[in-house]
Amino acid sequence: MKNCAILTMDCLEEFEVYDYLLDKPLAKLGWNTHLVSWRKKNVNWSEYDGVIIRSPWDYQDDPASFIDVLATIDASTAKLENSFQTVKWNIDKIYLESLYLRNVTIVPTLWAKCFSQAKLNSYFEHFDCQQLIIKPRISANADNTFWLEKTVPSELISKLCEVFSDKEFMVQPFMNSVIDEGEFSLFYFSGSYSHTILKTPKNNDFRVQEEHGGRLKAVIPETKLLNQAQHTLSAISLEAGETPLYARLDFVRFNDQFALMEAELIEPSLYFNMDEASASRFANAFVGRMT
Repeated sequence: MKNCAILTMDCLEEFEVYDYLLDKPLAKLGWNTHLVSWRKKNVNWSEYDGVIIRSPWDYQDDPASFIDVLATIDASTAKLENSFQTVKWNIDKIYLESLYLRNVTIVPTLWAKCFSQAKLNSYFEHFDCQQLIIKPRISANADNTFWLEKTVPSELISKLCEVFSDKEFMVQPFMNSVIDEGEFSLFYFSGSYSHTILKTPKNNDFRVQEEHGGRLKAVIPETKLLNQAQHTLSAISLEAGETPLYARLDFVRFNDQFALMEAELIEPSLYFNMDEASASRFANAFVGRMT
């Protein structure tokens, strides 16, 4: 049996995790799985044949150290998936700009440094909108993501100044379709389509993650959405320099098309629980890349 490290974090008690569903299909293909926190010290990564990044959902707290760990894995004999080069490209959300230049429709975005209250009104004017989303360029789990209306309480202004005093951030118009319809996530394993889910937030919220009360539903995507996702995946492969083992592409309806919210190539939940064959598809894709 070969050995695969499933890269995770120290404690997952507050999260919904479905990567255990990989254990049986990988075992059938001759692979043992081992949960290993990315923060664990003195790991001999060469003891593993492969390392799959799955649930290090606190990496945004120390992205430099996380990258250092991945570099160490990359320098070992273990094969890292997704690859180090893909992670480096995807970890900063400025990658969205490069996809936009390849004619991928994205949610309209401004890129900014050092938040100041004086500039806030200009963001609303730029997008001609009543509500904004502000979030870090390096983030996960909707951490430090703010949903703002034009009248922003002073305590929230203080929080924004604190969070973004030394962090680059992005500003987007709030997409009402997230509330009205939800966010579509399409999953691809080694370039092949697997499944799609629709995520909707709980009442009076905008976050679609389960940990924040989001609701999930398996859906069959319409042709236009599939076409846009396939175009996006092709653009990702060109920008990242390879087709990733796994990709979760998050879209919202935008006018008469769909806009990419994020291309999740590092540690997205792949929701194996929502499609009973998806874990086997993933296992086959992984083993196929390891031979």
